Amino acid sequence: MKHTLSILLVFVTITSLGQTKNLYTISFENAVHHEAEITANFTNLENKVLELRMSRTSPGRYALHEFAKNVYNVKALDSKGNSLAITRPNPYQWNVSGHDGTVKVSYTLFANRGGGTYSQIDETHAHLNIPATFMYAPAYDKRPISVAFNVRKDLQWKVATQLRKISENTFFAPDLHYFMDSPTEISNHSVRSFKVADKDKEQTVKFVLHHNGTDEELDTYYEGVKKVVLQQKAVYGELPNFDYGEYTFLACYIPNASGDGMEHRNSTILTSTRSLANGGMQRNMGTVSHEFFHAWNVERIRPKTLEPFDYTETNMSGELWFAEGFTSYYTSLLLCRAGLLSQEDYIKRLAGGLNYVWNSPARGYFNPIEMSYQAPFVDAARSVDPVNRENTFISYYTYGSVLGLALDLSLRNLEGSKNLDAFMKQVWQTYGKPEIPYTIRDLQDALSSYAGAAFSTNFFKKYIFDSQMPDYKTLFESVGVTFEQAKLAEASLGVRLNGDFKLVSNPFKGSAAYKGGLENGDQLISIHGIAITPETKPLDFLAQFKPNQTVTVVFKRFDQQKETQLTFDPNPSYSTTLQEKVKKRIEKKRTAWLEAK
Repeated sequence: MKHTLSILLVFVTITSLGQTKNLYTISFENAVHHEAEITANFTNLENKVLELRMSRTSPGRYALHEFAKNVYNVKALDSKGNSLAITRPNPYQWNVSGHDGTVKVSYTLFANRGGGTYSQIDETHAHLNIPATFMYAPAYDKRPISVAFNVRKDLQWKVATQLRKISENTFFAPDLHYFMDSPTEISNHSVRSFKVADKDKEQTVKFVLHHNGTDEELDTYYEGVKKVVLQQKAVYGELPNFDYGEYTFLACYIPNASGDGMEHRNSTILTSTRSLANGGMQRNMGTVSHEFFHAWNVERIRPKTLEPFDYTETNMSGELWFAEGFTSYYTSLLLCRAGLLSQEDYIKRLAGGLNYVWNSPARGYFNPIEMSYQAPFVDAARSVDPVNRENTFISYYTYGSVLGLALDLSLRNLEGSKNLDAFMKQVWQTYGKPEIPYTIRDLQDALSSYAGAAFSTNFFKKYIFDSQMPDYKTLFESVGVTFEQAKLAEASLGVRLNGDFKLVSNPFKGSAAYKGGLENGDQLISIHGIAITPETKPLDFLAQFKPNQTVTVVFKRFDQQKETQLTFDPNPSYSTTLQEKVKKRIEKKRTAWLEAK
């Protein structure tokens, strides 16, 4: 997709109002049963057959999502109200023939998943992801679009969206992609907003919240949101030029939602079952931070592999370690800088991602680029056959995050007070602000320009084109953080167990369980002659064994009792701890890294 430049968008909006538009209407009389009734009017049609589709993908997602499965009761009429023939060339398409230049199509949509990918309709809200909701005509994707939301006034519903309002509950998009990229929340929500001074202009940041909490809770939460916004602006030196000068958070913190976050050009979806009063005040803020950072990194600093965005097939990108991973690195860092996460807690949390990546056998198969290629199979994708992800996949979110950490600390050890913030700002100025899609080689060249060719070549050769690990111990020492294996005296089995001592993951390749021949689904009965009872807790039970101890394991597989021998490994986990007393030069460097800008 080629994003419409905001400087042209107002002109496009004004000039498009007089053009032929595709007109949509959606109503929610049967919301209690999760149904919407939708009509779409297409006029001045040039082709004898109007091809209509439901999208198979959604902006911000990389896997297939077959939205057509929730569409039924499809009918088509011409301008005189005559019924038109509809044929189905594939599961995602409806071909309408015999029209007179006008087609009015109507259909029913079932929607009951409130997140960033799907739509949800019930008596609490109409939470609409546009690709999951509206049919579209591929041949007329450049036409402007008008959509009328027939809200439930009896439920006090209001419309919140990045779409341009043209009259009460009627909104406008300059083309199909802008429409598809504009999620809409219709509910009895609350709104908070503030203006951000940005060089020679002001822009408005709105927070729309649909929840069951109090205004006081929202006020407190929004103060945190404001701090995050300002710390993210400090990284890049400015906000993006939001279309119409406005950015909107669309948050649903309700029991019937599903946890998610999804970025869009001038808005983001935030959903959680956690209320602000029940842990959401702190735990929901990470999604706020992650998704708003995407307003720069991925929405405007955009991989060329995602241009144009394809609504008919998967969108594969090798840059997700940067687009998603570096965004993940900044997610918690900026909460720390905003004072919403203590430095001690931030440093402690780094160990989780480092352990996941450092100790994963998957680095023997794929580098970060190839991990990014796996997105169509893992990004909320569905399949029924078992996979071996424990041994072959590392999330590009986490992989990219720990590489972002390594790059940041490495830059801070160079002469001239370099850092990742300044590099991101350079990438923003070169690719994001002018909206020039980038390649991996463009990123390497940008790092060469910023930190030197030798530094850039070394970083990309070892950690991007290969899957080596940086020297985190040395890097952490430079900012007064201890990075050590603190649990080497503990025995490790190398597989996940549930409370009943059943293996619930594939064993890690090379682990004690793997070499002992244990497999996902095996039920442990005894270890070293000690019986496992219903009262036995896995952590307590395994604590009695030592690394390098060889034991006999009795287990059940396919209702047959079996026996094997294995040797426990040392627990390879690392910990990250903030050092209390450090030299002034180290403290200065740590302060520059972690404190507010």
